[in-house]
Amino acid sequence: MTELFPELRYADWRPTRDTLHRFLQVVGKIRLAASPRRNHWWNVPLHLSGRGLTTRPMSLDGVRSFCIDLDLLDHRLDLTTADGGRWSFPLTGRSVAAFHADLTAGLVALDLPVVIADPRPFDLPDRTRPFAQDTEHASYDPDAVTRYWRILGQVNLLLEEFAGRYSGKTSPVHHFWHTFDIALTRFSDRVIPHGEDTDPVTREAYSREVVSSGFWFGDPAMPEPAFYSYTAPEPAGLADEPLHPSAARWVEQRGSHLAVLTYEAARATVDPRATVLRFYESAYRAGASRAGWSTDDLTCHGGVTDPVLAATRAHAEHDRVARAEHDLGVASDWIARDRA
Repeated sequence: MTELFPELRYADWRPTRDTLHRFLQVVGKIRLAASPRRNHWWNVPLHLSGRGLTTRPMSLDGVRSFCIDLDLLDHRLDLTTADGGRWSFPLTGRSVAAFHADLTAGLVALDLPVVIADPRPFDLPDRTRPFAQDTEHASYDPDAVTRYWRILGQVNLLLEEFAGRYSGKTSPVHHFWHTFDIALTRFSDRVIPHGEDTDPVTREAYSREVVSSGFWFGDPAMPEPAFYSYTAPEPAGLADEPLHPSAARWVEQRGSHLAVLTYEAARATVDPRATVLRFYESAYRAGASRAGWSTDDLTCHGGVTDPVLAATRAHAEHDRVARAEHDLGVASDWIARDRA
């Protein structure tokens, strides 16, 4: 049986993570150049497929479509066109420069004249060095990458379920190649004004009030994988709100607060899946209630908005949660007795 959340320590796979992050940035910048604009930049992130990550179909002229898929089980990149063209190469044994060269060769061979506006890493320490010159990042551990992919898949399912509990506007569940996290965002209809001094990326991303939930794999500033949530703009008193489970905490970062539940803390619980969903819900309730959202009106039990069926499901969900909390309490008592 596959473990729900396998072990993946940041330090253990950091060289591979850093290389893979840059691979995804190369692919992501192609997606940015070849996809129609969507509100809140929804056209930019990558999405999960059955075997890894995908750009989904793109086009340079609105007629001929192409797609880039990263198979993270066989560890290959596939560049394909709707008219049958294909270019493929393995991900192992390549530096970022070699990856960039191979993918560029594929675009040329398939007559896809993509122009990347800035062929350098975004918001990384080596952001002034073009991808084509990066021979430093060349680590690729297939086992670690597959483990990363399996974790992504599990978090994706959790976020999809969490999305179904909200009847308002939500983003897709998507993987941000620039920040290397997977996220889902809930929106209110409240417009947030930004001054002209705010950069255009931020103005579009946060043009509405949001509560965002996700998971990241760690970075030098916070070298530990973790589930997270934040509310933007941050309402007053947000960090005074309780979080569940007790291992979750508010972390101040760049003048705002993140709700954080570490990956290891979630793994250590009796039911990690239920724990993470409860964490997301508590962080959402904290932000939405402080911001004045109509949380009851926006609740959607089991993805259902039909009021008759929704009432039935709400009662069933209440009973299920009560039973689960009772079972968790019994299990915790047994664990405490065994340790005593």
